[in-house]
Amino acid sequence: MVQVGFPRQLSLAQTMQAIIHSGPISRASIAKQTGLSKQTISEVVRTLCDEGWIRETGRTSGHVGRTATIYELVSDSALLAAADLGGTKVRVALVDLAGETKAEVVGATDSAGGAAVARQIGELVQRAVSDAAFDLHRVRMTVVGCPGVPDPESGVVRFAPNIRGIDALDFRQAVADATGTPVSLENDVNLAVLGEHWVGAGHGIDNLAYIALGTGIGAGLISNGELVRGATGAAGELGYLPFGADPFEHESLRVGALERVTATKGIRAAYQRRTGRNLEVADIIDAVEAGDQAAAEVLEEIAGHLARAVASIAAVAGPELVLLGGSIGARAEIVEATGRILPRIFPFPVRVEASRLGPRASLSGAVAIGLRDLHTALFAQAAPEGAITLPMPKQAPSQRAAE
Repeated sequence: MVQVGFPRQLSLAQTMQAIIHSGPISRASIAKQTGLSKQTISEVVRTLCDEGWIRETGRTSGHVGRTATIYELVSDSALLAAADLGGTKVRVALVDLAGETKAEVVGATDSAGGAAVARQIGELVQRAVSDAAFDLHRVRMTVVGCPGVPDPESGVVRFAPNIRGIDALDFRQAVADATGTPVSLENDVNLAVLGEHWVGAGHGIDNLAYIALGTGIGAGLISNGELVRGATGAAGELGYLPFGADPFEHESLRVGALERVTATKGIRAAYQRRTGRNLEVADIIDAVEAGDQAAAEVLEEIAGHLARAVASIAAVAGPELVLLGGSIGARAEIVEATGRILPRIFPFPVRVEASRLGPRASLSGAVAIGLRDLHTALFAQAAPEGAITLPMPKQAPSQRAAE
């Protein structure tokens, strides 16, 4: 990071903002955008060039009069590791300062859980660095999206039953030790809504909700452009809405009344009660088109529960758009049925659409929040009001083919 005093830090942050968003760019254009003096910009640009953050990339052409040197970001001068941790897979992307994915690796989540998973994330970061032919010291920060509720004080991740032992240690510190970088932990559905807001279906929509339905159910919410975490970090734990199953049963405190009937186990159980057959959820949904009456009843039941969840969010937060994602929620049949049922139980208009980023929404969100924090740490750490905003990336993480 660039070490300068507060006034110069603010000038540096403003200069980097102009270069990141508009580069290649001349010093005159930076002055026009920022209002800084030419002398200040010349000094800041010289510092940034000397330290390897920006470089000369040519001269202006096509204009009457003298040409000017133009500058651009050295995008691989620092790197971010973004990890999407799930109960079955963990995926790590290595991203440069311009948001371009340089490498991506994936592995089955270590069944030992806890510290073993933290070490696995470190090993995957090292693999990604090796694949991209970079030095490990260029990785300056790691962001991990995980199920459950990360505690910002203790580094423990609570309510993540699919990853054993993650609530029994300072998981954030364990990942920091394994990667050799500062680490941020964030709920994976929170990251999904951030990803959709940055490069997905919710781009430019500042009142946005995302509901992920798969092995569990959860929501991420952006209100007036800001992510809502709540006082305990548990905002969006939709599984605990008190309907669906009996909310007073002990199991509803452990899993959640709504999650018991809407997630994978609940859907399979509902179909088995009707038919005696044990099918995977995808097969149950596929059977609707084939004319399976029991499958159609289950689909309507699940969509009804989802419509109630959407109405609950809409009544409190009033989002303009609700995105449905996850292995179940993003299915066209689920999205259509939920949108069809919603007006029967909620009088105000709410758009319901499928996630555009699909299973890569959380990884995109990890990149969004990580790049914002990394740029600010590198170039605006002494001037938080100069925090650097993100441009649209040249290549979004969602555009890479899944391995």
